[in-house]
Amino acid sequence: MKLLPNGGSEGNWAAPTAAGFSGQVALPGSKSLTARHLVLAALATAPTELVGALAARDTDLLATALAKMGATVTKSEDAWRVAPGPLRGGATIDCGLAGTVMRFLLPLAALAPGTTTFVGDEAATARPLGGLIEALRTLGASITCHGPDGFLPLNVTGGIPLEGEVHVDSAASSQFLSALLLASAASKSLRIYVKGEPPSQPHIDMTIATLRAVGCGVTQTAPAVFDCGGRRPRGGKVQVEPDLSNAGTFLAAAIAGKGQVRIPNWPSHTTQVGAKWPEILEKMGAKCQLRGTTLHCTGGSGIRPLHRNMRDEGELVPTVVALAALAGDESVLTGISHLRGHETDRLAALATEITRLGGDVTELEDGLVIRPRKLHAALVQTYADHRMATFGAIIGLAVPGVVVQNVATTDKTMPNFVQMWKNLVDG
Repeated sequence: MKLLPNGGSEGNWAAPTAAGFSGQVALPGSKSLTARHLVLAALATAPTELVGALAARDTDLLATALAKMGATVTKSEDAWRVAPGPLRGGATIDCGLAGTVMRFLLPLAALAPGTTTFVGDEAATARPLGGLIEALRTLGASITCHGPDGFLPLNVTGGIPLEGEVHVDSAASSQFLSALLLASAASKSLRIYVKGEPPSQPHIDMTIATLRAVGCGVTQTAPAVFDCGGRRPRGGKVQVEPDLSNAGTFLAAAIAGKGQVRIPNWPSHTTQVGAKWPEILEKMGAKCQLRGTTLHCTGGSGIRPLHRNMRDEGELVPTVVALAALAGDESVLTGISHLRGHETDRLAALATEITRLGGDVTELEDGLVIRPRKLHAALVQTYADHRMATFGAIIGLAVPGVVVQNVATTDKTMPNFVQMWKNLVDG
């Protein structure tokens, strides 16, 4: 296999092995926050300027879809500007593999007059939508799935008000509840009853905080009851925080590579689940310290195992698993059965790739047990999943000869990942 100087070869990338490096990584904007603000900007009463928004495949697909549904979206080097317009159906929405596109826009399609078609990548047809579809149907939306019910591709015939009461089973994804909460910004009054505990409470908290930040009312009247609607987003200028979930990949490099990594502009208060990184990484042997607004993370002489229920931290799991595969004792991660419905079945994918690398792993119904074993070179498969690609990069720091298949899948959230990684390990 011929590898190009930058590591690329028909999508394959030779992950660099390095140790003792020191560097700073400026992160792009949060994908989760960018997505929420884009949707609310399309429903606002005035234009919105998003400063620091993430420009990547997922957010580009979302912006393109919102433009097809009536908004005007323009991008420059420093900001995205969104002018709202009346919602309209009739378009075909390419969701790619983005849960934020297929889930956040389904309720908007129910509001929009006409029929909207949702399609996506091949792997997107396995991402669950059933709980959200069922809720929208009870509100009056006509939704036709062209394959198994509850999955892409599908049509939504809308023009209905999202008003009254609705029950949603959000156990498969917190995005089902977030989608209804965001769409309530265009409703007069909506009461949401939640069936099934959403697997990521921090993302629900983020959605509520984002709504309140732009003037929309949300009241949680009981643990599983939300009253919302009645006020449109006000528009204006929004500063998007750096993506703290993606920060974990670079912070983990400090542990795997026995180096030091600095992340500037770390927020002092945030709803991002990535705010848990200092706590998690210190348990695994790092030293983390916030100096001003820069987070410093320094690796130690070894990697400690982790025993943790990561139900609310699912998007952090592939990075933690990479470190656990390099640790000196057994790690047990539980509460993460919902990862089977992400870009791929992440539990099965992680177990398969650790085994391919020579590791020892047991796949549980809701987690993984990772035991220490010397790893060796291998071609790490990524399953079109950006976090599987970064998993391979972390392993490669400590294991010579690791090659990551289809590293370009990182374009989903970090278009410049390979160059950012090279800059870091080169010091």
